[in-house]
Amino acid sequence: MASKNEHEFFAKQSAELVEKERERKEREKKAAERASHFMKCPKCGSDLTVEDYRGVEIDRCHECQGVWFDAGEIEKMAEEETDGFVGGVLKSVFRIGGAS
Repeated sequence: MASKNEHEFFAKQSAELVEKERERKEREKKAAERASHFMKCPKCGSDLTVEDYRGVEIDRCHECQGVWFDAGEIEKMAEEETDGFVGGVLKSVFRIGGAS
């Protein structure tokens, strides 16, 4: 006959195994969800393509015509567009380089 301590030990061990399995499944679920969104347009869900625009890689959706930037890309584009309307707008809108 099993003692009270043995029951407690196995109950605790079972609970730990169940929790570890739950955490593993949650990690797998998050990884699968992230993979399903990779290079998908945040607006319409279509595939994005990477295009070079004056030395900056941008992500473009050919369905809704959206253009998406990764971290630092808009700043790089604003640095490249030193003169003219586009550079001024980028710097103003994103407050880059002291433009107001």
